[in-house]
Amino acid sequence: MSKRNSQAAKTAARERLRQERERQAKKAKAKRQLVVALSVVGVLAAAGGIGYAVVQANKPSAWEAAKNAELVKPANSTGKNGTTVVIGKPEAKKTLELYEDPRCPICASFEQTVGETIEKDVEDGKYKVRFIGASFLDRNLTGEGSKNAMSALGAALNVSPEAFMAYKSALYSAEYHPEESDDKFKDDAYLIEVADTVDALKGNKEFQAAVNDGTYDRWALEMSDTFDDSDVQGTPTVKMDGEKLTGADGKNAPMTVEEFNTAVDKALKG
Repeated sequence: MSKRNSQAAKTAARERLRQERERQAKKAKAKRQLVVALSVVGVLAAAGGIGYAVVQANKPSAWEAAKNAELVKPANSTGKNGTTVVIGKPEAKKTLELYEDPRCPICASFEQTVGETIEKDVEDGKYKVRFIGASFLDRNLTGEGSKNAMSALGAALNVSPEAFMAYKSALYSAEYHPEESDDKFKDDAYLIEVADTVDALKGNKEFQAAVNDGTYDRWALEMSDTFDDSDVQGTPTVKMDGEKLTGADGKNAPMTVEEFNTAVDKALKG
């Protein structure tokens, strides 16, 4: 091989080496740019996720939002904020006041024992009954079942007073009332399941929509405030025209039909 050919070959080899180095350098640069871009995307995604989590954490709960929601008063209610729920014949001169918390197990026992007597007395015009609902067990035990059940009771009251009374009885029944530690009434589907045992509410689409949409959530909170503003400390509490009715112990609500009738008859004569 001549010197000239040898030199040309060397020059060509160096040129190929230079081109290869440039190609490798470009490839490495592109890889670095891709890594940086992916890192930026990852940081932004993480920041976005954190931002979303912060927004969600600071978002008010449904019940906090209900405090400022439009107040929808159920039909068949009267008084300030629609929290006066009185059921019975207008000519009945006396009014039995019944203070209950939907999650209260003693209220459930009271309703299972005395509830039918109250319904019959109301139908007979012996007295009217006023219902005052509480939700302090939601605070004491944590949860929302008392408020949610009361909202559903508002939806039942909107259907009719009879539907309200029958639904209240079903919620407190031995079959459907949960242990107070079990916040089962927070589940709209369960409340609707119980309602399907009441003729006036079974398959009632308007009632079901009101329960699922929380139409009467604000009303339930207002009703709870009515209880909190009273002088009543626990449930069940029974009064006749403002005077507390008690059983044989002279302190607690009458828990048997006999005790209840004795207390009511005495109050009606007073």
